[in-house]
Amino acid sequence: MHNYPTITDRKIKVALVGCGRISQNHLRAITEHSDRLELVDVCDVNKHALEATEREAQVPGHLSLNGLLASTTADVVILATPSGLHSEQAIRVAGSGRHVMTEKPMATRWSDGLRMVKACDAANVRLFEVKQNRCNATLQLLKRAVNQGRFGRIYLVNINVLWARPQEYYDSAAWRGTWEFDGGALMNQASHYVDLLDWLIGPIESVQAYTATLARNIEVEDTSVLNIRWRTGALGSMNVTMLTHSKNLEGSITILGEKGTVRVGGVAVNDIQHWDFATPHDDDEKVGTASYQTGSVYGFGHSLYYDNVINVLRGDAQPETDGREGLKCLEVLIAAYISARDGRRVALPLDF
Repeated sequence: MHNYPTITDRKIKVALVGCGRISQNHLRAITEHSDRLELVDVCDVNKHALEATEREAQVPGHLSLNGLLASTTADVVILATPSGLHSEQAIRVAGSGRHVMTEKPMATRWSDGLRMVKACDAANVRLFEVKQNRCNATLQLLKRAVNQGRFGRIYLVNINVLWARPQEYYDSAAWRGTWEFDGGALMNQASHYVDLLDWLIGPIESVQAYTATLARNIEVEDTSVLNIRWRTGALGSMNVTMLTHSKNLEGSITILGEKGTVRVGGVAVNDIQHWDFATPHDDDEKVGTASYQTGSVYGFGHSLYYDNVINVLRGDAQPETDGREGLKCLEVLIAAYISARDGRRVALPLDF
């Protein structure tokens, strides 16, 4: 076990690497926690994106990670960069003695994810992976119901991610839709939903998947289906597509158990649509207030996620999603891609 130093006598300093689509969520969360957090540097290889963020955040900008690491006073470096870059960047940040917070997925290859965890262990720094959906009120309520055993034995689970990503989305950056830097619909857009499989239901015994590239001009899949068997014997399925006509339709999870049935739907698991248990509980009264409206599939979890990271670094909490927790989701993703490629059922764990 590691004995990580804590920061209790000042604000925690953070640097943001990557000024693209998701960076606004990070900047907003950092601002919301400005009583305990201070943004000290930003970085992007795109000069225009960097300059815009510099102006907005009023902090120094850097065109390279090495340049940032050479001068920054940051305690934590946030990686909001293309997924395939996370591993090398995380290893460099860890080597400089700083904590790492990486966007999902933590890596696009299983071996890279393992290397990230080992590098952070060796440097005695923390590795956080952003899983902001776990913080959503709807999923927190569902997680409590599972933990309390309210479902009894869980029989069947279904997840749908039926979203729309036009060709222009993939064309907006050269790294999008590539195996090396992005991964497909399952790994990129649906990774928060793949995360629910282990986090909510438990360890997975095996997966079987099909993937297809039906309409987008990309290397990776735009559509995927996945069958899952958990070690408890529960069965499940997952349907993912970025080809929904016109706009995002649904991000949902349905759990059918011996003593309960729940469906959390909406565009991004933001609406509890069915909540029925054999035994009443005080949490049942919270169902109406847990649902929320969202115009973004990102949800509102980044600020809540940051709160946990801050509390961990101050020595007041345990991390909700560290590198090892992140590996559980990555393992399922990689197993699904192996299954689809080889046309076979893939058992977990991938290695021992």
